[in-house]
Amino acid sequence: MAVVDLTKLLVLQDRDMKRLALEQQLKEVPHEIALVEAKIAAEKLAIDTAKTEWRELEAKKKTLETEIQSAQGKIAKYRTQQLEVRKNDEYRALTHEIETTEALIAGFEEAELKVMYAIDEAKKRFTEAEAVLKANISGHEGKIRTLREREKQAQGDYQTAVAAVETARPAVAEDLLKIYDRMAKRPGLPMCVPVSSGRCGGCHLKVPTHIEVKARSGAEIATCDQCGRVVYWSA
Repeated sequence: MAVVDLTKLLVLQDRDMKRLALEQQLKEVPHEIALVEAKIAAEKLAIDTAKTEWRELEAKKKTLETEIQSAQGKIAKYRTQQLEVRKNDEYRALTHEIETTEALIAGFEEAELKVMYAIDEAKKRFTEAEAVLKANISGHEGKIRTLREREKQAQGDYQTAVAAVETARPAVAEDLLKIYDRMAKRPGLPMCVPVSSGRCGGCHLKVPTHIEVKARSGAEIATCDQCGRVVYWSA
């Protein structure tokens, strides 16, 4: 009695699994690159945020300087007017305006000192953050280059794997190939699996005794009654 030879089917399956693994790898690379690019964008945004904080403080300092200059101009104007007035109440009113404006200037100057301190701190944070983030970006860019190199290599390996599958198919018996192709339409390689301890090596469910006997004898094609995979005996 002839024994069903599954050797060539197993060769095809092995090559097909390699092909599918490479196919999956090629699908994953763009996603991995996108994730790294998102990290680069986040690092750059962090640098821009730190820089914006610094620039906003510089702008605030400039505004305060403008306010101080404007107030000083008012005081100079009030002092000139004091030289021209003849009435005491007008003179006192201008003196009050001068004192009020001087107090305002003092407030501006105090705020300016606080802003100047904040600018120094912001510069320090920016410088430290920029160095770290740029190093991170450089690392991310290196990872993208590695991923693209891996993708290029995988593309070559995939074409080789496809050719290997096409070479292996004609050697498989037609009846086995039909079962294999039918199973290939559903996810779940491998499609040719051993029966061990009474269980299918694919779905891991217990197979009926007659299926196990058929697989053990190897006289005809045995398939799992649960998942449809081709099964063979494994001691």
